[in-house]
Amino acid sequence: MPQLNPGPWFAILMFSWLIFLTIIPTKILNHVAPNEPSPVSAEKHKTESWDWPW
Repeated sequence: MPQLNPGPWFAILMFSWLIFLTIIPTKILNHVAPNEPSPVSAEKHKTESWDWPW
């Protein structure tokens, strides 16, 4: 049964993992976020109680 021959499938598996682990992460890491996060100010906002109309 030729489908049980691991020769070509093992090579395909190794080459695909080589691509996944080397080429794809470098392409993903080259992208830069368009809006860099900025620190949030520590000042507190003034809150007022809500007067319910009933």
